[in-house]
Amino acid sequence: MSKVNDFLNEACTFYLATVDGDQPRIRPLGLHFELDGKLLFGIGEFKAVYRQMQANPKVEIAVCKPNGHWLRYTGTAVFETDPKYAEAALEISPGLRKIYNEETGNKMAVFHLEDATARDIAVMGEGEDLLA
Repeated sequence: MSKVNDFLNEACTFYLATVDGDQPRIRPLGLHFELDGKLLFGIGEFKAVYRQMQANPKVEIAVCKPNGHWLRYTGTAVFETDPKYAEAALEISPGLRKIYNEETGNKMAVFHLEDATARDIAVMGEGEDLLA
């Protein structure tokens, strides 16, 4: 997981792909962190992306670094039920507390990927498995 986390740190913004019925949807994200041996991501429970992931938890994350290497991280999203994960996400990105708080009523959903694959792919290469 650390190799995937390091790749995401170097690239900053990454893209999460879901499906909405038969339509693919992709959006930029930036929040990710490691805790308890898991690579975790946060999204809003009030957003369409959350509903899409509830309907079909198979997702893919893609990101490209300035050197041309890109990462494809694919798996099944599993949402965490322990509130410590959402609190950890808000500690890492305190600016999100303006969105996710009791006053707004917005809740953060934190997930990790299971049955995942992750490949670091050079522009003209086959790639390296980062989870091996």
